[in-house]
Amino acid sequence: MSFELAMLAASCVLCFIHIVLASHSASFQRGYRWTASARDTEVPPLTGMAGRLERAQRNFVETFPVFVAAVFLVHAVGHETVLSKWGAGLYFSARLVYLPLYAFGVPLLRSLVWNVAFVGMVMLLLASVWPDLPLLGNS
Repeated sequence: MSFELAMLAASCVLCFIHIVLASHSASFQRGYRWTASARDTEVPPLTGMAGRLERAQRNFVETFPVFVAAVFLVHAVGHETVLSKWGAGLYFSARLVYLPLYAFGVPLLRSLVWNVAFVGMVMLLLASVWPDLPLLGNS
């Protein structure tokens, strides 16, 4: 398995972690009766850590499809290079760090880390169309 695909697998696990943390924190705040219900009634927005975990999950789910597509594209065209490895590693590492930063409400640094993940996706996409990009070389 290539490094990029390994980072994709690890990111899938991270997605599950987001889902579990967000859903359980919502259940703790709203109660398990609400969780087991059809959820047809309006409820106030989640607050505190539960709200931050919900927003972190939503943010992850917004970027994850682009990461998946970029990894598969790099793999399909056979352009797994140093650039794509760095891109996949940056995305996963930044998203891993992003979760606790968001959960604990750390401003600014959280936004910087989000940008690192974004750069990782851009690096993957660049590698898919320009594998010999002189930025990091290829291997």
